Amino acid sequence: MSDVEVLFRRLHADAELPVYAHPGDAGADLRCVEAFSLAPGERRLVGTGVALALPEGYAGFVHPRSGLAARFGVTVLNAPGTVDAGYRGEILVCLLNTDRDRAVAFAAGDRIAQLVVSAVRRAEFVVVEELPGSVRGIGGHGSTGGILAR
Repeated sequence: MSDVEVLFRRLHADAELPVYAHPGDAGADLRCVEAFSLAPGERRLVGTGVALALPEGYAGFVHPRSGLAARFGVTVLNAPGTVDAGYRGEILVCLLNTDRDRAVAFAAGDRIAQLVVSAVRRAEFVVVEELPGSVRGIGGHGSTGGILAR
């Protein structure tokens, strides 16, 4: 059962519809339409050959694939990349090979990222002189401990 209908257009003859690998998955796989390789430290915008029309009130978020990150050090550089509801161009994925020594080769049709479609709310930003208090307060970057506290 689908929660929201997302219109899909093929911009490349071999482009594949984003597909969920398993029931209950949050991300649908995005695939590349051409073969390419990433040298160590190289980044590249990779075409998926698809364009989407997300309904108003929704956005798509392009996330890295955990297997690519763990096995090869390949990630989405601006993760998550945001696809706004009004965007109608090709979904491009900015991949980065973080491995220091090994290039990574991709074949046309390989899964390169995943797209999470989610409802979003627009904020009304209100200027105030002082923010209300909270339990956390102004503690940021490492303030809750972890390995930085050792």
